[in-house]
Amino acid sequence: MELPSIAVAVWMFVCFCASVAGYPNGRVREACTSMVPCHGGSPQLSPEHTITVNGTEFKPGDTIEVHLSGPDFEGFFIQARDAEHLDSPAVGSFVLADRRHSQLLTCGGTKNSAVSHTSKAKKKDIKVYWIAPGDAPKQVQFLATVVKKYRIFWVKIPGPIVSQPDVLSPTPPLHATSEAMSTSHPVSYISKPFSASSCGITKFCIRNPTNCDPGSASCFFLSFQQEESSVFIEMSGPSEGYLAFAFSHDQWMGGDDAYLCVNEDHRVHVSTAHLKERSHPLLDSENALEDVSWRLADGVLQCSFRRSIHLPAYTGRFNLDTSYYIFLADGEASEGGLIYKHGRQPLVTDGLYNVTGVPQDIGGSRAPRLIKAHGALMFVAWITTVSIGVIVARFFKPVWSHSFLLGKELWFQVHRMLMLTTVTLTSISFVLPFVYRGGWSHQAGFHPYLGCAVMALTIFQPLMAGFRPSRHAPRRQLFNWFHWSTGTTARILAVVTMFLGMDLPALDLPDPWDTYAMIGFVAWHVGTDVLLEIHSYCLIRKVEVIEDDRVQILQSLTSAEAEGHLFKQIVLTIYVCGNIVFLVAFLIAINQV
Repeated sequence: MELPSIAVAVWMFVCFCASVAGYPNGRVREACTSMVPCHGGSPQLSPEHTITVNGTEFKPGDTIEVHLSGPDFEGFFIQARDAEHLDSPAVGSFVLADRRHSQLLTCGGTKNSAVSHTSKAKKKDIKVYWIAPGDAPKQVQFLATVVKKYRIFWVKIPGPIVSQPDVLSPTPPLHATSEAMSTSHPVSYISKPFSASSCGITKFCIRNPTNCDPGSASCFFLSFQQEESSVFIEMSGPSEGYLAFAFSHDQWMGGDDAYLCVNEDHRVHVSTAHLKERSHPLLDSENALEDVSWRLADGVLQCSFRRSIHLPAYTGRFNLDTSYYIFLADGEASEGGLIYKHGRQPLVTDGLYNVTGVPQDIGGSRAPRLIKAHGALMFVAWITTVSIGVIVARFFKPVWSHSFLLGKELWFQVHRMLMLTTVTLTSISFVLPFVYRGGWSHQAGFHPYLGCAVMALTIFQPLMAGFRPSRHAPRRQLFNWFHWSTGTTARILAVVTMFLGMDLPALDLPDPWDTYAMIGFVAWHVGTDVLLEIHSYCLIRKVEVIEDDRVQILQSLTSAEAEGHLFKQIVLTIYVCGNIVFLVAFLIAINQV
């Protein structure tokens, strides 16, 4: 019988392939126990990569920063294990610092207990955070498997050993970057939504959208009410993960006094933390909050607590009788309370405010002013000035051929003025994100690359126009073709770039309205262009004369031409009004984010 032998051969081939299969996507759960990649061959003996940590001691619930670094490598696998029993399952859980290059895995039934790569892209450094569990062994050692190339790898590279001091009754783990620290005071429950009736009277309030009702499912609310030497704080918003706010000396994350309310298994844990640059919050070992309460209902998370205006005994806690910028953020959290980076830009107040000063009722913005200005100027340039300028040059030469402005034909002067305005607005707008970011943004996808292409074409277009040949020169047709193709390419790229930019976290116009509005504008422009093209064709057929076997437009202004010119002027008027409507809609949306 040939069939069984073939089946056995196929089975052996499959098993062989499975045993040597690589995991370029990092899904290496099969290697949880041995930490050996299924690449075949033997591991290298002398490691080239090192593991470092930011501390040597821990208590249950503490966060330890773990670094894996060395020469370029493609894959990695990190675990923490009992230092006295390295063959035992992984302990604790991890939180990611960079979700582009690392991902969490479940090993031994413990969720997020291992970290691996997401792709074969070259890496030199990986940073993650380890959260100590409540039942952690006395000593924990970090281990890493590193793959330099498919056949070149190291297994269980030993890392530092971290120890916990003798603790009689360790507290249960509630992580902040992954699980919010438990408060040290009794916790009660909130019975109803917060009220904004005292905002601006006895409370300092921040609401987004402005003047929204905290009882609604779309309102982010933060209030401060001074009571003698303490401040009572309320925070609520549509989040099933976490809400957080922070006091800051500037409008950038880093060196801030933060407060987190994290939903962990349908219970909210409130904690204080310190924000160090753009990394995960570093929890305080002690909690200075009192009268903690919380509520989860209808997708809205509420928490309230009290803290003293001055807390000299707590490092990193700001005095509340000073003015600060205030951040308000929300995001997702895992079932274990692990919090992830906020998916959109935090709400930031537009100025410095003292929450114990005169009560106010203010809003905030999720988009920085420079980014708002960037978006607004680009919309003005590429929705109004350039679009109208193209229509004028394409269809209004015969309409305004006998009208002059400053010695030039009217259509040309209007076209040139609109295009130079486009260049000016685009140039100013192009600089603003670099001023805001202080350099290149690596988290904006293709938007900045396409933006640079648009800027280059925008500068090239008027430079090319400055060297255009005379009207009857042999190279004039070649110039016309290049001028048209460059401008058309710039306009197409600009629309694509705006499509991508509208959903970036720094601006993030409301979905799906922004997409529909931009599609509507493109359809509006293309429809107007097609309508004028059809009209021009019909007009030519109506007034054409046969001369030397070719079609020629009559130069004299016939009644048909007059009717055609009037039609074009009406269409242009309607088109300009439509463009202004689209522009105003986008500017209003930008102002509201």
